[in-house]
Amino acid sequence: MEKQKKENRYKRLYLQINELLKKCNDETARMATISAVLYNKMDHFFWCGFYRIIDYELIVGPYQGPLACQILPKDKGVCWASVNQKKTIIVSDVEKFPNHIACDSRSKSEIVIPLKNKIGKVFAVFDVDSNELNSFDETDAKYLENILNLL
Repeated sequence: MEKQKKENRYKRLYLQINELLKKCNDETARMATISAVLYNKMDHFFWCGFYRIIDYELIVGPYQGPLACQILPKDKGVCWASVNQKKTIIVSDVEKFPNHIACDSRSKSEIVIPLKNKIGKVFAVFDVDSNELNSFDETDAKYLENILNLL
């Protein structure tokens, strides 16, 4: 997707999601809403959803798309890298990422954004996969981080 078109879409989605999240304070419902809106409005999203840290494990939360891994092995894959580094990670080709976890072999590129509480501790990640290489860039990172700050 062309950069300006992508930015404009993210700006509209931010406003839409912001309005939707005002209707409910439940974290799970809010995560489900974000996943559903983004999955259905962003053409390059093959899978998107949350993994929550529960008892030192990354366990799948609300998501949209094909079947997900329920638990991600500790310290492997892009999601754990994002948790451990406390930063957004963009992967152009998942086959080149060390210890990549293939929940679905059709996934080709990925972006993962950590969600931090008020004291900066990561409590979950938002994971987005595409079935095409090089689908994500700094535009995705910027706008997804802004949307996730609404949580």
